[in-house]
Amino acid sequence: MLAYDYPILGVFWTFLIFMLWVVWLIMLFKIFADIFRSHDLGGWGKALWSLFVIFLPFLGVLVYLIARGGSMAERDIADAQSQQAAFDAYVRQTAGSGGGTADELAKLADLRDRGVITAAEFDQQKAALLA
Repeated sequence: MLAYDYPILGVFWTFLIFMLWVVWLIMLFKIFADIFRSHDLGGWGKALWSLFVIFLPFLGVLVYLIARGGSMAERDIADAQSQQAAFDAYVRQTAGSGGGTADELAKLADLRDRGVITAAEFDQQKAALLA
């Protein structure tokens, strides 16, 4: 009641309620994503949690966070680590596949030393690389 005696407090109250609603929606979507990516829940468990969150949304979100919030964080961390590992592997593969001039020269020198290519072929390939 006090908030509507002063217009600025009414705006603040409306903004606060709106922001809490946005936070709740974000948590709702995050919980649904966590329910369906969780490997430790079977199909019936996922269905029951989904129904609980759909039919009793505020209570369902709070109970889910209390019951499975810790494992939710662990799954987030595991997903982030696996994505980082995949990205690092991709960068290593991409950076390693192109090589460089020095790497190519080392490979050519190794082929020359093993007798796979002649010295003239080595010089020709070396000139092509350095050109």
